[in-house]
Order: sequence, then C-alpha cells, then structure tokens
Amino acid sequence: MDTSGKGGTVKHVIGLFNPSGCRIRAFKAPTPEERNHPFLWRIMMALPQPGEIGIFDRSHYEDVLIARVRDLVPRSRLDRRYGQINHFEKSLAEDGVTVVKVFLHLSYEEQRNRLLERLDNPEKHWKFNPGDIEERSVWPAYREAYEVALERCSTDEAPWYLVPADRKWYRNWAISKLLLEHLEALDPAYPPGDFDVAECRRLLLMT
Repeated sequence: MDTSGKGGTVKHVIGLFNPSGCRIRAFKAPTPEERNHPFLWRIMMALPQPGEIGIFDRSHYEDVLIARVRDLVPRSRLDRRYGQINHFEKSLAEDGVTVVKVFLHLSYEEQRNRLLERLDNPEKHWKFNPGDIEERSVWPAYREAYEVALERCSTDEAPWYLVPADRKWYRNWAISKLLLEHLEALDPAYPPGDFDVAECRRLLLMT
C-alpha cells in the first residue's frame, strides 16, 4: 500500500549496489501504448539483462490488485491473470532468473500516521496524494485483493516474502538480509577478462 516505504527501501537497501549492474524500474499507471499490449508486456520490456540485478517498484501485480478493487477489467479476465503470472514467473526461473517478491505489510493505523506526517511537513507535500484518502475507504477490498494474489501466486519458483513495514529499521534490515541470502546462494562473480593480461601489462609499461 502507499506509504509502506517502497522508495525508501530501494534507496536504503539498493543504494550501495554498483549502478552499472543494477536496473531500477518504477511502474506507474499504464501509458496508452502499454494499454495496447497484454498486461505483462511492459514488465517483459523492463527485465534485467543477464548479469544484472533488476529492482521493480510496483510490478505486474498492480494488474490483479487495483484492477480487482476498482473493477477495471472483467472478473473472468482478472482470474486468468493469476495463472498467466505464475506461468511468466516460472519461465523466468527456468531461464535462470532468481525472482524475489517482497510484500511490505503496512497497518491501517501506521499508514494514517505517515500520511499525516506528509501533510504536516511542507517539505513532504510533494509526496502527498489526496487520492490516498479515498483509497483508504476501500482498505478491506485491497486487503482481500492482496490475500488472493499472495495465495494464488506464491509458488516454489517465485514465493512471496511478507515483511512487516510499520518499523522502517526492521523493514530495511529484513529485506537486506533476504537479498544477502539470495546473493550468497547465487555466488556471483566478475566475468573473466577476454584479453592477454601479460601482454597488456608489457605494453602498458612501455607507455
């Protein structure tokens, strides 16, 4: 949900990554071009290249969350999307991609406090969206939508990780720990040089 700290998490946890090997993409409301394609198209266009780490701020799950709450698509089409998501994520895993999905679980009361903080601090007015107040009126519908998505789209290939987000320090620590465990399992290494090291060293000493 809004104010759960997606941007803050990316800044805190991902900020120390080498930017040459890290690709960050924030997904907002679909553009007219994106609406002319299947809902997973824009996600596919943003996938990291081999050897890169990709971070998504929001994702294809928007298309089964807000779409469900706001009845943006027929329910029959919405129900098919869960299976399409599972198939898509399984194909990524089969191609050697490690998918880490994190749900930042924010309480109703804490969201109110964070929205009030944005209103009370002029320097944070840019972060406030009056529409967030109206969105709170359908909190139970969002909770149900999240429950359905988590239940139907947590698979062996791409499980969901639920992280409590009311305490920012714990949120940041938990996600850092989670990513560290996955990186250690991947055991990444720099690619070997494709040149003659000794010869290059000899030539360099001559300059």
